Amino acid sequence: MIKGLHHAAYRCRDSEETRVFYEDFLGLPLANAFEIKQTMTGREAGVLHSFFRMDDGSFMAFFEAPGQDFDFKEQHDFDLHIALEVDNESLERMFERGKEAGIETRGIADHGFIRSIYFRDPNGYVVELTAKKSDAERDGAAPDSEARSVLDAWQATKAAG
Repeated sequence: MIKGLHHAAYRCRDSEETRVFYEDFLGLPLANAFEIKQTMTGREAGVLHSFFRMDDGSFMAFFEAPGQDFDFKEQHDFDLHIALEVDNESLERMFERGKEAGIETRGIADHGFIRSIYFRDPNGYVVELTAKKSDAERDGAAPDSEARSVLDAWQATKAAG
Protein backbone atom coordinates (compact mmCIF):
# COMPACT_ATOMS: atom_id res chain seq x y z
CA MET A 1 0.00 0.00 0.00
CA ILE A 2 1.28 3.47 -0.86
CA LYS A 3 2.06 5.47 2.28
CA GLY A 4 2.67 8.86 0.71
CA LEU A 5 5.07 10.86 -1.39
CA HIS A 6 8.78 10.36 -0.73
CA HIS A 7 10.00 12.71 -3.45
CA ALA A 8 9.08 14.23 -6.78
CA ALA A 9 12.06 14.54 -9.11
CA TYR A 10 12.64 16.96 -11.97
CA ARG A 11 15.53 17.95 -14.23
CA CYS A 12 17.33 21.20 -13.47
CA ARG A 13 19.58 23.43 -15.54
CA ASP A 14 21.96 24.28 -12.70
CA SER A 15 22.01 22.78 -9.21
CA GLU A 16 23.18 25.93 -7.44
CA GLU A 17 20.61 28.14 -9.20
CA THR A 18 17.95 25.59 -8.22
CA ARG A 19 19.23 25.52 -4.62
CA VAL A 20 18.96 29.29 -4.35
CA PHE A 21 15.26 29.13 -5.31
CA TYR A 22 14.24 26.07 -3.27
CA GLU A 23 16.43 26.61 -0.19
CA ASP A 24 17.06 30.35 0.05
CA PHE A 25 13.70 31.54 -1.32
CA LEU A 26 11.20 28.79 -0.44
CA GLY A 27 13.02 27.67 2.71
CA LEU A 28 13.38 23.96 1.88
CA PRO A 29 16.73 22.83 3.30
CA LEU A 30 19.14 21.01 1.02
CA ALA A 31 19.06 17.61 2.73
CA ASN A 32 21.08 15.39 0.43
CA ALA A 33 23.07 15.53 -2.78
CA PHE A 34 25.10 12.85 -4.48
CA GLU A 35 26.76 12.32 -7.81
CA ILE A 36 25.59 9.41 -9.92
CA LYS A 37 28.68 8.37 -11.83
CA GLN A 38 27.32 5.13 -13.20
CA THR A 39 23.81 3.77 -13.73
CA MET A 40 22.69 0.40 -12.35
CA THR A 41 23.18 -0.99 -15.87
CA GLY A 42 26.81 0.16 -15.96
CA ARG A 43 26.48 3.23 -18.20
CA GLU A 44 28.50 6.34 -17.30
CA ALA A 45 26.19 9.06 -15.98
CA GLY A 46 27.80 12.22 -14.54
CA VAL A 47 24.57 13.42 -12.87
CA LEU A 48 24.02 15.30 -9.61
CA HIS A 49 20.90 14.30 -7.66
CA SER A 50 19.83 16.78 -4.96
CA PHE A 51 17.00 16.67 -2.41
CA PHE A 52 15.20 19.50 -0.58
CA ARG A 53 13.29 18.48 2.56
CA MET A 54 9.72 19.53 3.32
CA ASP A 55 8.31 19.61 6.86
CA ASP A 56 6.39 16.35 6.38
CA GLY A 57 9.62 14.48 5.56
CA SER A 58 9.04 14.28 1.80
CA PHE A 59 11.38 15.89 -0.71
CA MET A 60 11.59 17.90 -3.90
CA ALA A 61 14.46 16.37 -5.88
CA PHE A 62 16.39 17.41 -8.97
CA PHE A 63 18.77 15.87 -11.48
CA GLU A 64 21.41 18.05 -13.12
CA ALA A 65 22.60 16.08 -16.14
CA PRO A 66 25.00 18.23 -18.18
CA GLY A 67 25.31 17.13 -21.77
CA GLN A 68 22.04 15.18 -21.75
CA ASP A 69 19.37 16.79 -23.91
CA PHE A 70 16.29 18.07 -22.14
CA ASP A 71 13.72 20.58 -23.38
CA PHE A 72 13.69 23.22 -20.65
CA LYS A 73 10.77 25.57 -21.24
CA GLU A 74 8.33 27.63 -19.27
CA GLN A 75 5.68 25.09 -18.34
CA HIS A 76 2.00 25.98 -18.37
CA ASP A 77 0.14 25.33 -15.11
CA PHE A 78 -2.12 22.81 -16.85
CA ASP A 79 0.85 20.87 -18.23
CA LEU A 80 3.07 20.53 -15.20
CA HIS A 81 3.19 22.05 -11.73
CA ILE A 82 3.61 20.98 -8.15
CA ALA A 83 1.54 22.33 -5.26
CA LEU A 84 3.15 22.61 -1.84
CA GLU A 85 1.01 23.20 1.25
CA VAL A 86 1.64 26.16 3.55
CA ASP A 87 -0.46 27.95 6.16
CA ASN A 88 -2.37 31.13 5.30
CA GLU A 89 0.14 33.43 7.01
CA SER A 90 3.01 31.91 5.02
CA LEU A 91 0.99 32.22 1.80
CA GLU A 92 0.56 35.96 2.32
CA ARG A 93 4.21 36.42 3.32
CA MET A 94 5.55 34.41 0.37
CA PHE A 95 3.33 36.30 -2.06
CA GLU A 96 4.93 39.58 -0.96
CA ARG A 97 8.40 38.03 -0.81
CA GLY A 98 8.13 36.75 -4.39
CA LYS A 99 7.09 40.17 -5.68
CA GLU A 100 9.91 41.88 -3.75
CA ALA A 101 12.48 39.37 -5.06
CA GLY A 102 11.42 39.93 -8.67
CA ILE A 103 10.33 36.31 -9.08
CA GLU A 104 7.35 35.69 -11.38
CA THR A 105 4.53 35.63 -8.82
CA ARG A 106 0.82 35.13 -9.55
CA GLY A 107 -2.22 34.97 -7.29
CA ILE A 108 -3.70 34.96 -4.79
CA ALA A 109 -6.27 32.61 -6.40
CA ASP A 110 -9.31 31.46 -4.42
CA HIS A 111 -10.23 27.91 -5.45
CA GLY A 112 -13.08 27.58 -2.94
CA PHE A 113 -11.38 25.13 -0.59
CA ILE A 114 -7.81 26.48 -0.93
CA ARG A 115 -6.02 29.72 -1.76
CA SER A 116 -2.96 29.56 -4.03
CA ILE A 117 -0.03 31.57 -5.32
CA TYR A 118 2.23 30.57 -8.18
CA PHE A 119 5.94 31.08 -8.83
CA ARG A 120 8.14 30.07 -11.74
CA ASP A 121 11.39 28.40 -10.68
CA PRO A 122 14.70 28.85 -12.57
CA ASN A 123 13.99 25.71 -14.63
CA GLY A 124 10.63 26.94 -15.97
CA TYR A 125 8.48 24.83 -13.62
CA VAL A 126 5.42 26.28 -11.92
CA VAL A 127 5.50 25.94 -8.14
CA GLU A 128 2.18 26.52 -6.39
CA LEU A 129 1.96 27.32 -2.70
CA THR A 130 -1.48 26.53 -1.38
CA ALA A 131 -3.22 27.09 1.95
CA LYS A 132 -6.38 25.35 3.08
CA LYS A 133 -9.30 27.60 3.85
CA SER A 134 -10.47 27.27 7.44
CA ASP A 135 -13.92 26.04 6.40
CA ALA A 136 -12.57 23.37 4.05
CA GLU A 137 -13.95 19.87 4.60
CA ARG A 138 -11.89 16.71 4.02
CA ASP A 139 -8.98 18.73 2.64
CA GLY A 140 -11.21 20.01 -0.15
CA ALA A 141 -11.93 16.61 -1.61
CA ALA A 142 -15.36 16.03 -3.06
CA PRO A 143 -17.16 12.91 -1.90
CA ASP A 144 -15.88 9.94 -3.93
CA SER A 145 -19.26 9.47 -5.62
CA GLU A 146 -19.32 13.14 -6.70
CA ALA A 147 -15.79 13.02 -8.08
CA ARG A 148 -16.64 9.91 -10.07
CA SER A 149 -19.81 11.56 -11.44
CA VAL A 150 -17.84 14.59 -12.61
CA LEU A 151 -15.27 12.35 -14.34
CA ASP A 152 -17.99 10.25 -15.98
CA ALA A 153 -19.76 13.38 -17.26
CA TRP A 154 -16.46 14.73 -18.63
CA GLN A 155 -15.80 11.47 -20.50
CA ALA A 156 -19.33 11.45 -21.94
CA THR A 157 -18.99 15.07 -23.13
CA LYS A 158 -15.68 14.24 -24.86
CA ALA A 159 -17.15 11.17 -26.53
CA ALA A 160 -20.15 13.16 -27.82
CA GLY A 161 -17.99 16.05 -29.00
